[in-house]
Parts: sequence; structure tokens; C-alpha cells
Amino acid sequence: MIIIKTKEEIEILREGGKRLATVLYKVKEKVAPGISTKELDLYAEKLIREMGDTPAFLNYRPAGAKTPFPASLCISVNDEVVHGIPNKNRILKEGDIVSLDLGLKHEGLFTDMALTVIIAVPGGKINPTNKKLLDITEKALSVAIDAAQGGNTTGDIGYAVESFVHAQKTKLGIVEVLSGHGVGRAIHEDPYIPNFGKPGKGEKLVPGMVIALEPMLNIGTKNVTLDDDGYTFRTADGKKSAHFEHTVLITEGGPEILTKT
Repeated sequence: MIIIKTKEEIEILREGGKRLATVLYKVKEKVAPGISTKELDLYAEKLIREMGDTPAFLNYRPAGAKTPFPASLCISVNDEVVHGIPNKNRILKEGDIVSLDLGLKHEGLFTDMALTVIIAVPGGKINPTNKKLLDITEKALSVAIDAAQGGNTTGDIGYAVESFVHAQKTKLGIVEVLSGHGVGRAIHEDPYIPNFGKPGKGEKLVPGMVIALEPMLNIGTKNVTLDDDGYTFRTADGKKSAHFEHTVLITEGGPEILTKT
């Protein structure tokens, strides 16, 4: 069931989204060679709790999961697409592609955000193929948000992303088994929002809906596999992946990004 948020809930989500963006950008600044993914996770949790809020993902148990998620921050590196579990022994290095996916619960309501970075050092070179992957994935998120107009459908969003990606000179795989979703009263709500689709199909977007849009693109195949931990999705061919996400409010005047500072 799609939940239309009240004016009071929207104000809470605006504040929660602002707080989430502030935390995630601070975590992004910490990403560097030599740091462990667990250090980043603990830093994110510390920042969230200092504001009086709650990490949304810590101990969250999605449908079908055998165990709760054991961290506050999903950190996916290189061929890991989403939901990577932080580990004190996973030390980041120059050239790694690192996806940071974080959720926050503020006054009982949830927002969700993700971004991807390439670890570089002063004077170092960034692989142009990897940079293009990130640039296109981030732009695909902007395309998805632009399509999130009241009166459009979830299929219009998916079609916009798919058309944009296919128009690029670099062939990238659009992950199809993972998608965007509604968010607010729960971490995952209806509707399901794939990054591919047909115009006019799917659920209609109406003011008051709050959705998380999140393109996930791979340098190679669109296919993914799931690790034995039950959470970490990675590319089936071992090539690299990127992921960007914003929580967005549908309004009469167009989409409003809630996860911004």
C-alpha cells in the first residue's frame, strides 16, 4: 500500500533528510587509503547518535533475511553493488570505488541516501572508465528525479533512466533485481521503482508520496550475485559498480530532494 505523508510527517522528513545528508557528506570526507570500512561505519553511527537520531539499518531485518543487518552504514567496494557489510579487516586503498549507503530515523520517520566515490591521492591518477561510471550513475539519479513529477508513473522514471543510460557511449549494465522504493514510515515501502520500464506503466506519482530513487550501474553485466552473508550483492562478472540515491518528495510543483544539506 502506498502511504501519502501528512504535512507534519513531511516536515519531519525534511529535517531528517537534511541531517542524513550532513552525516553522509562528513563520512565521505573520511574515505581515504588506509581506513577500514568498519571505522567509517562507527563514525557514521556516532554522528547520527550525537544528533539524537537512530541509524536506520543497524539491526534491520528485511523480509527473507536470516539475520539482522549488523551495521549502520552499507559500504560496497569495487564489484560490490549494494549492502556490503563493514569489516575492520577491509582496508580501503587508492583506486577503490566505494559506495556509501546510509539510512536515518528521525522522530520515527526514515530517510535514505547513497553516494559513490573513487579513492584518490594528491597527484594520483583516476581510471577514466571508473570516473565515467560514477559520472553517468550520478547523472542517472538526476534524470530519475526530473522524471518524478506528479501525474507521471514509476514506469516513466524507469524509462527515463534506461533511455539515458542506453544513450551513453559507454555500455553499462542496469541492475534490474534491485530498485528504488517508497520510504518514510518504514525503510522500505511501496511503490517498487525499477531503473527500467515503460512510459505510463506502474504506480501513479501523486503529491505527498516520498520515494527513494537509486540507480545502480555496472561497467559490465547487469547480472548480480548474492554473497553467503545474505546481504552483499556483487556484479556477476567481477567488474565495478556505482550507486547513488536520494529521498524525494512528490509535490504539486515538482520533485523535492529531501536528502540535501
